[in-house]
Parts: sequence; structure tokens; C-alpha cells
Amino acid sequence: MEKISLVIITYNEERNIGRCIDSAGGVADDIVVVDSFSTDKTIEIARSKGARIVQHAFEGHIEQKNFAITQAVYPLILSLDADEALSPELATSIKSVKENRKSDAYLMNRLTNYCGQWIHHSGWYPDKKLRLWDSRKGKWGGMNPHDKFIMQAGSATSRLKGDILHYSYYSVEEHIRQVEKFSFIAARAYFEQKRKGAGILMYLSPVAAFMRQYFLNFGFLDGHYGFTICKNCAREKWLKYKNLLELKKG
Repeated sequence: MEKISLVIITYNEERNIGRCIDSAGGVADDIVVVDSFSTDKTIEIARSKGARIVQHAFEGHIEQKNFAITQAVYPLILSLDADEALSPELATSIKSVKENRKSDAYLMNRLTNYCGQWIHHSGWYPDKKLRLWDSRKGKWGGMNPHDKFIMQAGSATSRLKGDILHYSYYSVEEHIRQVEKFSFIAARAYFEQKRKGAGILMYLSPVAAFMRQYFLNFGFLDGHYGFTICKNCAREKWLKYKNLLELKKG
């Protein structure tokens, strides 16, 4: 049977880390938590669950996750965020991979819990994620803060049954704070890439995002929180280009 390393990056995740590790209890043969110097009980809880702790200064989501790979014992890696957990069905699917792996990487759906409600539309489900892979055949890439694992050309990918359960925001206020934080990180990345057209995109992109998520992705079926999610995601688009313009102005 092939063995798996569970890799998690953390910073002040005491309310989530225990659930994350527990959900992979029958799956992971090695658990490593790369922590960027948490000031709460994250490390204490993770260690009590059997995780190895590696502290490393945070330089970006992509950079931190690529570093975390180097700390894993086994090349077959399951990557989870601290606010995620495996559904029982997904845990069973991953066990079957350990017994008979046929692909280099595996996709899985992510189902998000927003303020206590599971979101099945709004462009948030199915939110396909590549989270189980042979680390020798790829690396984290994309653009901060929206990282993604990129496999080498020719790698075989399959899809697993079950969901990653994503406990995203416990309040709308948390979502708003995250929107402000992520929009600036994205603007900084765009600035470094010398992106153009920020002026017009600051107005067109939010409208397009809201229309797509609320109507084309049936966000209205998620009720009040569906509208809130689509509105905040549109605001993130607006803030991203607004921040980019401000960076260009110095």
C-alpha cells in the first residue's frame, strides 16, 4: 500500500486545524504542518494530533506551499488548507488510491460552508481542486493569492468521489476582510506583471462577475447568502483594479 503525506500551511488556525487533521486520520501516514509563526494554539493542537511542525516565514501562498512539499516524507501528497476537511466519502476514495494508484494526480470537488450554510451554486460548487498528487511531477504555481498545483505535461489525472468540506467564513465580516486582503495581494501581483487596462476593468469586471455568479451559476438559489457571496466577489474584482491603479500612481 502506498503511503501519503498530508501537508497543511497555517497561521492562527486554532479553530480549524484539529478538524482538518482528524478528517484525514485514516488516510495520512505522515502529517506536516508548515506554520508561519502562529500566536494562538494552532501549533499545540496540531502537535497533539500527531503532526510534525515546521515553522517558516510566509512569503506568499505559492512560495509557502512549495516549501511545504519539501518537508513531506512521502512523494504522494495530500494538500489541504487548515479550514478544509475530507468528507467520509472522499476519505474512502483516497484510501482506494493508496491501495491501487492509477494516476499521477487526482481532482476532487470542494463544497463550501458559508456562515453555517452549504453553498451549492454561486460558482462555488463544484469547485474542482487538484489536491492529491505525485510531488515529483509538478509544483505550485498560478498567481497569489489564488495558487494552483500544476502538473508536468503528460501527467495522468483522475477525479475522486466525495468532497473537500471547506469551512470558509464564519461571518460576513470575515469575508469582507478577506476580500480586502486578497484584492490587494492580487493587485500587487498584477502590478509586478505590468498589467494594463485597470481603469475600464475596474467597472466592467465586477458587473460581469456578479452577473455570471448570481444568474448563470444560479447564485440566487443559495438565497440571502448567495446574493452576499456574489456581491462580495464582485467587490473583490473592483478593489483589485482600484488597488492596481493606486499602485501605478505610486
